[in-house]
Amino acid sequence: MISWTCKSTWNTASVNTLWCLLGCSIGDFGTIFYFQNIEHAWTTLQIMTLAIMNGLLTSIALETFIMFKQLGVLKDAFKIAIGMSFISMVGMEAAMNITDVILTGGAILTWWAIPFMLFAGFITPLPYNYYRLKKFNQSCH
Repeated sequence: MISWTCKSTWNTASVNTLWCLLGCSIGDFGTIFYFQNIEHAWTTLQIMTLAIMNGLLTSIALETFIMFKQLGVLKDAFKIAIGMSFISMVGMEAAMNITDVILTGGAILTWWAIPFMLFAGFITPLPYNYYRLKKFNQSCH
């Protein structure tokens, strides 16, 4: 049975989740911003799908870089980044993009929607990250 009351684990899980959020946001927001500022014929679903893929890629890249600095072995760093945080990243990306569509009606970055997107992206995977850390003592940082 896992205890859900460990403040230390919640703190560590929160820091790990924030790093993941940073990585996901770079690719996700960059993609949405790009399409928001060019003429295109893409649908909201197509843009969001690409934004999610780019968010996953930038998050994996950032986490691989962080782990590489700690481990010094690129292959191991990549395996950790992809293996322990991919589910977290997918949940994070889905939450951010669903929130964007609900609030703005499409793939649109607005100053007032971004905090809600970031909050949804943070809170959605946090329990999973806590669980992984508590049960397996595994984290991506």
